Amino acid sequence: MSSMFLLHLACTLVMTGLIWFVQVVHYPLFARIGKREFAGYFDRHLKRTTLVVAPFMLGEVASALLLIVTQDPVISHLRARLSFGCLLVIWLSTATLQIPRHRALQLGQTPEAVASLVDTNWIRTVGWSARSALLLDLLRVGSAIE
Repeated sequence: MSSMFLLHLACTLVMTGLIWFVQVVHYPLFARIGKREFAGYFDRHLKRTTLVVAPFMLGEVASALLLIVTQDPVISHLRARLSFGCLLVIWLSTATLQIPRHRALQLGQTPEAVASLVDTNWIRTVGWSARSALLLDLLRVGSAIE
């Protein structure tokens, strides 16, 4: 396996673990924060979360593009594109669903806003889980070839 693939896999596995934590623990707990404290809490949440996830998300997309462009012989071009397609769905969901819901929460916490964020975030949770499964299968197949 190439070092680029292993970097890509590592970024994806980290993001998969993070998204499950966010989906099951972090986002649902937004509903438990008092309305008065929520604005300050949410501001800190955005800044700190960005520091953690941005390097992995950017590394993941950059390495995904490189895997497609370089056409690693162990990774089929079809699988690389399928994996990248899942990543596009994740990024589109982030841009069109999660960011607007985060902006709505910046204006004020409501049970409906929190529930909407949790519900729509399942797209990213499933997307990263599918990517992890696909990439781990590629690792298994690629390791068998080598």
